[in-house]
Amino acid sequence: MKPILWNAAKSKKCIVIPKSYDHKYSRGVLGVITGSAQYPGAAVLSTSAAVATGVGMVRFYSSSGLAHLVLHSTPEVVVQPGAVTAWVAGSGIVANKFDDYTTWLRHRWFKVIGLQSVPTILDAGALYLADKLEQPTLITPHAGELAKLLANYGIEVLADEISDDPKRWAQECADILGVTVLLKGNKTVVANNEMIIELPAATPWLATAGSGDVLSGIIGAIAATSEIEILSSPNRFAEIAATGAFIHDRAAQLASNGGPISASMIIEQIPAAIRKILG
Repeated sequence: MKPILWNAAKSKKCIVIPKSYDHKYSRGVLGVITGSAQYPGAAVLSTSAAVATGVGMVRFYSSSGLAHLVLHSTPEVVVQPGAVTAWVAGSGIVANKFDDYTTWLRHRWFKVIGLQSVPTILDAGALYLADKLEQPTLITPHAGELAKLLANYGIEVLADEISDDPKRWAQECADILGVTVLLKGNKTVVANNEMIIELPAATPWLATAGSGDVLSGIIGAIAATSEIEILSSPNRFAEIAATGAFIHDRAAQLASNGGPISASMIIEQIPAAIRKILG
């Protein structure tokens, strides 16, 4: 299968520009289940990135402790449950739900994902749900996480082998699980059972803690604004995932300008990156 090379022009077609008749609900509502006692920053980064990307509302599902952190950073976030048009789950949550009591509580929130059959992005601690949901699902592992995930299906492969041939392993995982796969790396790849997309090489400065949480928030926001399109066309989720990765890298480049960056600095540049893409 020949990969599609992703660029700004293709990304532009996936960004929904609000109309004069839109309101916060029609622009999409993203439900977010991220962060934990061990990694509370993931909750802040994913929600902040989603808001910066542009979505009608972000709903954060959590205990009051994490919710207070999120609200301190981004007071626009709503911490009451309700209807959503897309989910993001798992960033900053460890995979072993019995790791400790607080982790178990975070995993309990995953049960609400299946109650609203909307496009769903799974990261980190929620990857194990990949083949357990009926709605369109995107997973966003790095090579190490993908190796562990494939091992659950009897496929033994090293993370280095996945990094050496990301297109092959992203495609294989998509075929096995029946989901869309965004395999994070220097050359990010997106695959489903019909197509494979290759992103331009990302700036190496993106290899920093929290950047994956930012990516989840970006993709989640775009997915929330495109619920109907994703439900109507399986390939649309792959295109939106690629667009999120493209915005992520462009924001990182703007933040870096040739120097080191943090995940928070990437978030600050998301609106500027989108403006450049929209031209």
